[in-house]
Amino acid sequence: MSTRIGIDLGGTKIELVVLGADGSVRWRQRVPTPQGDYAATLRTIVALVTQAEAKTGATASVGIGTPGSPARRDGRMRNANSVCLNGQPLQHDLEAALGRPVRLANDANCLAMSEATDGAGAGAETVFAAILGTGVGGGIVVGGRLLVGANAVAGEWGHNPLPLPTTDDLPLPACYCGRVGCIETYLSGPGLAADHRRHTGCALDATGIAARAQAGDRACESTLARYEARLARALAGVINLLDPDVIVLGGGLSRIERLYADVPRLWLAHVFSDEVHTRLVPAAHGDASGVRGAAWLWPPMP
Repeated sequence: MSTRIGIDLGGTKIELVVLGADGSVRWRQRVPTPQGDYAATLRTIVALVTQAEAKTGATASVGIGTPGSPARRDGRMRNANSVCLNGQPLQHDLEAALGRPVRLANDANCLAMSEATDGAGAGAETVFAAILGTGVGGGIVVGGRLLVGANAVAGEWGHNPLPLPTTDDLPLPACYCGRVGCIETYLSGPGLAADHRRHTGCALDATGIAARAQAGDRACESTLARYEARLARALAGVINLLDPDVIVLGGGLSRIERLYADVPRLWLAHVFSDEVHTRLVPAAHGDASGVRGAAWLWPPMP
């Protein structure tokens, strides 16, 4: 099939895109996610696929990006913040309902696949993509192939400990996963806001902190400087392990422009090399990268 359907199954919306063989968008639709209703979620996805194929006149491959991932042992979903998905055989149920194979990956993997295929990492051998948003995740593409791993957790960067914690990083914040000091607790949007509140007593969200820092607010500037130092340490660990050609940032915090100059300057002190050629870039497809990456889970047909 030269036509691909990508679906981004989010907590508040389900987005579908139909891509042609050249990556052009042939049709797009977005609808609210049925809240807390697994059966209704399945029906909504099937209805979207049916509508898309009627509009484009072609049967398509289907790839789906989700906030969680299927377990290796039984294919049931885990770690999804849309909790009605957890424990459900989502891939199996969709394949039965649609009458065809379906490919499924978490949202960070879809970001990586999108940007490695025809985005900011196109043409690179190794791409690491990180989502910096409500949560923090990562995905890895090598030679055009998405890495999943023996335990289906390849790229789960956000739930590693923040490297080299300083006194500014203490006490280590508790993470919803049950651990403390996870990268996500510092580098997510809520993590940035919590750090600012700990140091200043002032409640601001990530967008407000970045805007005030740009306007010259000293407290917000200090908060953003701490964030950049932590991001640099965390990404230096990725470079030391994977040595990617490109690191692509997605999610809401990826819009902070100063990260792309400041973080590479800061990571030099932590990378085990006398020079660093890894590029740090924003996602070329922005918010659309996840749904495009879901479509690209299927390789081109000869």
